[in-house]
Amino acid sequence: MSESITTAESRPVLVVRPRRVRWVAIGAAAVLMVVFGVVAVLLRDTPTGVYFRLADQIAMAGLGILLGCGALVFARPRLVVDAEGVTVRNFISTRRLEWALILDVTFPDGTPWARLELPEDEYESVMAIQAADGQHAVRAIRELRRLYYEYSPHAR
Repeated sequence: MSESITTAESRPVLVVRPRRVRWVAIGAAAVLMVVFGVVAVLLRDTPTGVYFRLADQIAMAGLGILLGCGALVFARPRLVVDAEGVTVRNFISTRRLEWALILDVTFPDGTPWARLELPEDEYESVMAIQAADGQHAVRAIRELRRLYYEYSPHAR
């Protein structure tokens, strides 16, 4: 499991990243960049009668890089837990939650990832702990719940 356990109060006690989606995203990004790079190189030699220039080749390679970077967004989720709270980084956003704000740690049946229950029926999705990761996700949610019971004032 991609986690680290330390004893210092200000240091992360648990760091979790998804496995399967990271490998798929990295592979997809590599394939996109290679395919668009090959197309950019071969773009000049077409028997269609259309004339492609160097600018078209550069644009095609640039498009491959942009699409590859877009695919890497799916490799971004991470959960960092320390004694003061939890930092949840999902695909686009990053949010820091203090333990006092977290009411529970759940992984409801049928959901793709875990979540942190917050006041007023709100929750924060934890995309770093994904059902697709199987036992990796089970170990991660168990460790997160253990830390919740250790640090949260609501669990006492």
